[in-house]
Amino acid sequence: MTPEPRPTPEPSPAPEPSAASEPAAASEPVVASGPAATAGRRVTVDVPATSANLGPGFDSLGLALTLSDEVTVELGGDGVVIEVEGEGAEVADRGDRHLIVTTIRAALEAIDGLAGTGEAARLGRGVRLRCVNRIPHSRGLGSSSAAIVAGVTAARALHPAGGAMDDAAALRLAADIEGHPDNVAPCLLGGLTIAWGDRAVRLDLDREVVAFVPETRLATEQARGLLPGTVPHADAAANAGRAALLVTALTHGLDEATLLAATEDRLHQEYRAPAMPESAALIRDLRERGVPAVVSGAGPTVLAFTSASRIDSNACGVGNGWHVHPLRVAPAGASVRV
Repeated sequence: MTPEPRPTPEPSPAPEPSAASEPAAASEPVVASGPAATAGRRVTVDVPATSANLGPGFDSLGLALTLSDEVTVELGGDGVVIEVEGEGAEVADRGDRHLIVTTIRAALEAIDGLAGTGEAARLGRGVRLRCVNRIPHSRGLGSSSAAIVAGVTAARALHPAGGAMDDAAALRLAADIEGHPDNVAPCLLGGLTIAWGDRAVRLDLDREVVAFVPETRLATEQARGLLPGTVPHADAAANAGRAALLVTALTHGLDEATLLAATEDRLHQEYRAPAMPESAALIRDLRERGVPAVVSGAGPTVLAFTSASRIDSNACGVGNGWHVHPLRVAPAGASVRV
C-alpha cells in the first residue's frame, strides 16, 4: 500500500517565486524573460529535455532537465540543408517537412504579423540546420517540444523584428504547434512549470532526478490513443489533490513518503501500462521500495525523484535495455549563443 502523506515537522520554506511566477493579468500569460533578438543570420540554440505530467499533473506539470539538444540555425540562400548528429538522424532527410524548419517558418510569419513587417518569405527561403541531439526521441522526454522551442527561439533571434514576439507570444505559438503546453513551458522557462492553456508559471526547483530510458519507443499519439474519453469523478478528484500536494512536496522539500503519495496517478498511467509493460513493472518495483517514480510524459521513460546512489542499491528491476541518466532539474530554459 502507498503510505499516507506525512509532512515533516519543520519543512524548509518554499522558494520565493521568480518574477515569472507572479500572478498575471487575465489577458497575459506569466512567462520568464527570453533571449533578445540578435537580428543576425546564424545562432545556436540550446534546449533542455523535459518531463511532463510527473504523475498526477496530467498535461500541466513539467520539469526542465539537465540533458539538452544543440541546434545551429543559419538563414540565407535557397533550400533546406539538415545535418543531424545523434538522435533523430533518420528524419534528417525530411527537408521542408522537418519540425524545426516548419516551426522556424511559422515563427517568422508570426513575427511578421506582430511587427507589421514582410521578412518571413525572404528569411525562411533558405534554412540550414545542424543538430546535435542528445534527447532520446519518442521516449517521453520532450524531444518534439525541444525541436519546436528551438525553432521559435531561433526565429526570434534571427528576425530583425524578433523583439516583437515576447515570451507570452512565444509560449502561445509553441503550445499551439505542440498541441499541449506541459513540455514546451519548461523547455522555454526552465525549472518546474505549471501550465494551463497557453499560460504558465515557473517555480525554482533544485533537486536530483533519475531517468530510466528504454530502447523501445512509444509515439505520443499512440499513448494518447489509449486514454478513455471519460474518467470517474473520484479519480479526477484524487488527481487534483495529488497534483497540488506534489507541487508543495517538491517546493517545500517534504519527506519522501509524502512525495511517494503525491506522485500517485489515476488518470493516465494505468491506461497506458499495456503499451509499456516493462516501464510499468519498473515503476511498481521502485515504488514498492519507497522511491517516488512515474512515467515521464507519454513514456516509456521512467522518472524517479531520487539520487543515482539510491537507485544503485534499490533498483534491482533495472537490467539490460535500460539507460540510466542521473540528472538534475535545469534552472534555465532555451538559450541562444551567437
